[in-house]
Amino acid sequence: MLVATTESVPGFRRAKTLGQVFGVVVRSRGLGGNIIASLRSLFGGEIHEYTQLLEEARRQAVDRLVANATAMGANAVVMMRFDSSEIGENMSEIVAYGTAVVLEEEHAA
Repeated sequence: MLVATTESVPGFRRAKTLGQVFGVVVRSRGLGGNIIASLRSLFGGEIHEYTQLLEEARRQAVDRLVANATAMGANAVVMMRFDSSEIGENMSEIVAYGTAVVLEEEHAA
């Protein structure tokens, strides 16, 4: 499935707009990760444990977005975006959202 951050895709026309679609993931930072991350934050720089957690959560959110769009009959998602928020002190919510569409190849006349 094509997932684009743009409104249109060159070479394709939008045959049908199916509506909003999203994929949500809520991840918890484990105790071990929190302790290591806290120690790393004392010295500054990237906190690899959190970076890895968020990268995995974004991939999982996109996978769920694609599954939901497929269930709607879409072959593409346009205007895809991410949103994130904290839930409590140790959980992160990642949402991938966009518009589920059916695209058709444009034929040169």
